[in-house]
Amino acid sequence: MKLKILSLSALVILSLALCLSVTTTPASPKSPAPAAVTPATPQPPATPAAMPEPHPEIREAIASLRRAKDHLEHAAHDFGGHRVEAIKAIDESLRQLQDCLKYDK
Repeated sequence: MKLKILSLSALVILSLALCLSVTTTPASPKSPAPAAVTPATPQPPATPAAMPEPHPEIREAIASLRRAKDHLEHAAHDFGGHRVEAIKAIDESLRQLQDCLKYDK
């Protein structure tokens, strides 16, 4: 029982650490300011398609966890009795990652 609680706690902490590490960015070194140059043609405003996807690592982790859960649910054996607990841990991790994305907005 202690091992199951410890494993679930470690997975939740890992998910939170991933969430926090993605939201913090390292400071970039200061570079000299570029000279003010007026462009010959005005630049169009950035379109939503040109905007980078927010938090691609978290979204990739969510997709990976969903694939792992699907694999466990359709597996022919129970992985030594650990399948049910693993699925519960994946569900908790998915909930934590979804919360990370929800609070980023």
